[in-house]
Amino acid sequence: MLTKEQIIGEALRLGFDDVGFTSAEPFDSHKEILLSRLELYDWCIDKGINLIQGTDPQAVWPQCSSIIVLIENYHRQSFPASMLGKFGRCYMDDDRVTKDGVSKRIKAFRSFLRENSIDSRVPFNVPQRLAAARAGLGTFGKNCLFYSRRAARQSSWVSPITVLVDVEFTPDTPTMEVGCPNWCRNACIASCPTGALLGPRKIDPRQCISYLSYYGEDITPLPLREPMGMKVYGCDRCQEVCPRNESWMVQVQELEVNPRAGAIAPHFELRALLHMDVEYYKTHIWPHMFYMEPKDLWRFQMNVARAMGNSRDPVYLPDLIKAFQENNDERVVGMAAWAIGRIGGDEAQRFLKGELNRASGLVREEIEQALQVTV
Repeated sequence: MLTKEQIIGEALRLGFDDVGFTSAEPFDSHKEILLSRLELYDWCIDKGINLIQGTDPQAVWPQCSSIIVLIENYHRQSFPASMLGKFGRCYMDDDRVTKDGVSKRIKAFRSFLRENSIDSRVPFNVPQRLAAARAGLGTFGKNCLFYSRRAARQSSWVSPITVLVDVEFTPDTPTMEVGCPNWCRNACIASCPTGALLGPRKIDPRQCISYLSYYGEDITPLPLREPMGMKVYGCDRCQEVCPRNESWMVQVQELEVNPRAGAIAPHFELRALLHMDVEYYKTHIWPHMFYMEPKDLWRFQMNVARAMGNSRDPVYLPDLIKAFQENNDERVVGMAAWAIGRIGGDEAQRFLKGELNRASGLVREEIEQALQVTV
């Protein structure tokens, strides 16, 4: 039977940054938290994500006897400047659809285990961050993220991967504490644009920009539009301001651009996204940022229109007017009206006034609001 040392050696050889072991015991404290905050997570049930089941690894897979946790640094290189501030870094090199990156290494790791008589599963609903801390691989941040003990200079730019196995291994010593310095003055909480971070290690996911950008229903509420800024898909704000991440943020500026991210960057230009059709979305966007299915294309375009408005850059005005005139979804058209008003100027005001009497419903409401702030 394989030893822990042999498994660690193979995982490191395959390019993972760290490896730890924990038991198959239920994550009872996590279950209690989820049950006490059900109103914050009921949307997960609607999306088919059974978080409660995931707190008991043996309920996910009865054969589970231990959990191996792999740490993947998704920020090994820098990212295209044109995408930063608009798209979360973890999505720029995400291969959960294309399966041509880290998925290959996970598959190779599981093949190694199988060749040595160890069966495994890699479920999506086991609490990965908690498992990683229970396996002694790092600590928590006040922003609810996991900070590695080794990868990326002990920063949070990592993804824990939980591998359930049917063989029992001696668990490593847990490191379940919050590792943030007292002098940080809750920088992450204070800097959360939408107030999603309610306090240390407590978040309302429904207010998080990541949730709002790809799960939010209907047109984005007016009070959240300006705070969401240029974010189109995901948000890294709480990581960018964190002093625990500063060392890696400085270091990574000197590294080459991630080639996968660099290759897709041209397809993520805001004008192209605003006017894309379903085929463009399915070919160039969805394989990398897949939480919104092609039928939800409107949400991506609405986010782009909002970002354009928050840029206050008149260069986007012709594109927003075109989207207003040609898009068939009133949520996109309504956000385009808001963005036109936010950019402002004589041309914007003339256009909105000209469209006011032809509009109705949501679009008319957005035009009326936009005209109140257009200068």
